Amino acid sequence: MKATVLSLSALALLAGCASSPSAEQQAAMAADARKAAGTLIQQLGGELKAALAEKGPDGAIGVCKLRAPRIAADVSRQSGFTVKRVSPKNRNPAGVPDAWETQAQATLETRLAAGEKPETLETWQVVRTATGKQFRYAKALPVQPVCLTCHGDPAKMADGVKARLAADYPLDKATGYAPGMLRGIVSVKRDL
Repeated sequence: MKATVLSLSALALLAGCASSPSAEQQAAMAADARKAAGTLIQQLGGELKAALAEKGPDGAIGVCKLRAPRIAADVSRQSGFTVKRVSPKNRNPAGVPDAWETQAQATLETRLAAGEKPETLETWQVVRTATGKQFRYAKALPVQPVCLTCHGDPAKMADGVKARLAADYPLDKATGYAPGMLRGIVSVKRDL
């Protein structure tokens, strides 16, 4: 009898968790998502710095085009999340934000304007989708001075950078940024 009661209690607890993660469970998922986002940022940043030093700004553009998607795929596979970079002013056609990501970035931009530090800006939420619930997380990607080399005012960009961007990204919208703005977000999600 006790075993039956414990099994039913365990099932009820598991069913409750599956339908609505507790605050602690969401905080744990957010910590894991934060780690995945940080891994993507760190690995991509390291490769970009190395490419800038070795190949110069126009040569480093290939890191974002070729390596960034592979790094995101590796981080996704290792973390169990889907991890990617998105922006309403995307360079890569695959970087268009969905409705949740658009709202998340807008929320983070509002918080930035209210004085929050850009490096601390993040948000998460459990959302309903057509296929079930998902955990969603967004980490702000603030513009650093080095980002302006390829994402700043096009009139101030080196000719080689402009030529490479025009060749690799003919529909590029990812310019005109200034330091401290949000370039986009790292989007992290997992089905529940």
